[in-house]
Amino acid sequence: MTLNPFQMLFSKKSLGIDIGTSFIKVVEISKSRNRLKLGNYGSLSAPVLYEKPFRTFEKSTLLFSSQNIARAILAIKEEAKIKNRKAIFSIPDFSTFFTNFELPSMTKEELSQAVRYEARQHVPLPLKEVVLDWQVTEGETLEQKKTKLKILLVAVPNEVINQYQEIARMAQLELVAMEAEVFGLLHSLINEDDRELICLIDIGARSTTCNIIDKKVLKISYSFDMSGNELTRLISKGLNIDYREAENLKKKHGILLNQTLNVRQILLPLIDVILREIEKIFNNFYQKGEGKIQKVILAGGSALIPGLKEYFAENLKKEVEIANPFSNIFYPPILEKTLKEMGPSYAIAVGMALRGLRY
Repeated sequence: MTLNPFQMLFSKKSLGIDIGTSFIKVVEISKSRNRLKLGNYGSLSAPVLYEKPFRTFEKSTLLFSSQNIARAILAIKEEAKIKNRKAIFSIPDFSTFFTNFELPSMTKEELSQAVRYEARQHVPLPLKEVVLDWQVTEGETLEQKKTKLKILLVAVPNEVINQYQEIARMAQLELVAMEAEVFGLLHSLINEDDRELICLIDIGARSTTCNIIDKKVLKISYSFDMSGNELTRLISKGLNIDYREAENLKKKHGILLNQTLNVRQILLPLIDVILREIEKIFNNFYQKGEGKIQKVILAGGSALIPGLKEYFAENLKKEVEIANPFSNIFYPPILEKTLKEMGPSYAIAVGMALRGLRY
């Protein structure tokens, strides 16, 4: 599912760009025959260049934010010596509207009009103000088939699309396509031979998303406000320390047992809230007859919080893995440790680059 304003051929090198709230990540991947190779990568945090986050949420600062993002991308490209100009941008979940609904069996020719008609009942904005994309997650578009069609609909405001096009122009990039973050996770973390029901949990700086995948098809996607930044703020407030020190303590101690500090006690209440939301999603999915989740993959900047993987596995009673988007990509062995540590937070950017190689 790709919001693709420009149809064009893509080279054998692809640039994936993940524009987060406080970080921008860029990954370049090349493909030779059937071999994927990591070219260059880089990231930049907002405090390095600016006092404010890259993303601001007031319309009056939209253009100013775009200029900062473009400057940051140019800085990353220069530092990493990236020459490729063709890029895929990720669209954040909080700028994207997801919904699921059913339609009666129909032909492909009828489907487009039917989806747009049904979208009016679900999308909170006038359809002229959004770009729609959709995917049939179950059923077949054939007249002789009597099974219902299950549709996953994605809507992105035109304002967001326009801003990304402006950022690309300022950053001297050729914007090939834009895609919701969840599909970046899917491209980089789900293999063709995965037959299990898998849940991708992305604990980002601003929100957490819970995405259920069945045979490389996104079945549902939910987002809620609990986030990595909120975990850091809890430590900052609980220990009366500044935000940066709190972030370091989160990464160092997390929710490990036998701490001299009480970071675990501070974090567990919010982590338990996140777990309850996830359990509710799992239960609803199962009660609808969709099946049981077999495996959970943790992604996002907070996936590596010490003790989090084990705590999720214990409470969810599931196999839990840490995201490794570089597992099927060739890179110099010297980067093994670095890429393992940065993998969860680079999963979206890697997924965007992999998506670009299909053009």
